[in-house]
Amino acid sequence: MNERPPAKGFDPDQAKAGAKGGATGRIGVLLVNLGTPDGTDYWSVRRYLKEFLSDRRVIETNRALWWVILNVVVLTVRPSRSGAKYRSVWNKELDESPLRTITRAQGEKVAAALAARSDAVVDWAMRYGSPSIASRIEALQAKGCDRLLVFPLYPQYSASTTASVNDKVFDALKLIRYQPAVRTVPPYPADPVYIAALAQSIRTHLAGLDWQPEAILASYHGLPKSYVDKGDPYRAQCAQTTESLREALGPLGTKLSLTFQSRFGREEWLQPYTDKTVEALARDGVKRLAIVTPGFAADCLETLEEIAEENKEIFLEHGGEHFTFIPCLNDSEGGIRVLLHLIERELKGWV
Repeated sequence: MNERPPAKGFDPDQAKAGAKGGATGRIGVLLVNLGTPDGTDYWSVRRYLKEFLSDRRVIETNRALWWVILNVVVLTVRPSRSGAKYRSVWNKELDESPLRTITRAQGEKVAAALAARSDAVVDWAMRYGSPSIASRIEALQAKGCDRLLVFPLYPQYSASTTASVNDKVFDALKLIRYQPAVRTVPPYPADPVYIAALAQSIRTHLAGLDWQPEAILASYHGLPKSYVDKGDPYRAQCAQTTESLREALGPLGTKLSLTFQSRFGREEWLQPYTDKTVEALARDGVKRLAIVTPGFAADCLETLEEIAEENKEIFLEHGGEHFTFIPCLNDSEGGIRVLLHLIERELKGWV
C-alpha cells in the first residue's frame, strides 16, 4: 500500500486528477471498518463518539430528544469512561487503537496479495474517525480508479453498520462530477471460506490450552430489538453464522451458543445478553469457558476490553475458574484468505 497523507476533508476538485485525459481503468478496493478515536484523551474520544452517536442509522430515537441526551448527558460523561477503556487496550508503540493497527495490516496484506495485478489499488478507511471514507475515495480516484469495490467489514448485515458505510460512500460520491462505478461486498454470514476459517481458528486456539471449555459462546455486537422488529436481518444472520459454525466444528459445536454484547441505554436489545449468560454459566457450575466473536473482522475495544477483560472478570467472580477469549480472524492467514476470497468473487466481470 502507498503511504497516505494526513486525514483531511474531501476535496471534490482534487478527485478529478485521476480522471484527466480519461480513466486509466484501475479498480479501487476499499476496506472499511467501524472506526476509532485518534487518542484516549477526553476530546479525542468525545469527537469520535459524537460522530458515531449522531449517525441516524445507529440511533433511531427521536432526533430532538436524542440531541439533548447526547449533548447534555452522553458526551459529558462517556468520553472519560470510554477513554479509560481504550487506554487498557491501546497500541502504545504506534499510539493508536488495535482496530486501526489491524485494519491497516489487513489492507497491506490484501494489497500484497493483489500486487501482481496492476489494475487493483487497495486502501482502507473508517466509517467514523480517520482515515475517512471520503478521503480514501479521493485518493483512489487520484490513482486512476474508475471502478470502486467497497468492502464493509461486517460479516452480518445491519442497517446500523453495513448500510451506514454505504451511506457514507454515496455521500462522498454526490460531490464528485466524474463518479467511479461502484460495487459493495454483501454480508457473508454463512460463506464456507469464512466459516472454515472461524472453525480452524477456534480449534487452533483451544489446542494451545491445557484445559478444554465446557461451553463456548459466540458473542455478537448487540442491536436494539426494535431494529429487528422493523425488518433488520441482523439477528437471523447471526443465528445463521452460529449454526454454520456449529456444524463445521462437529462434536465441539455442541458446546456453542449465541449471545449478544455491548448494549447501551434502557431499550431492550437482542437477547440473550453475553454478560448475563456468562454470569449464569458460572453460577450454574460451569468452570471452563471460551468466547469467540464471529461478528467482528478485527479485534477492537468490544472484544479486547469488553470480552477478554470485563466478561472474564464476571466469570471468575461468580465461580468460574478458566476463561479464554478466542481472537478475531484479524490479519491472520485465514482472515486474509476470507477477504481475498470475497474480493475476488465480487470483482468478477471487472477483471
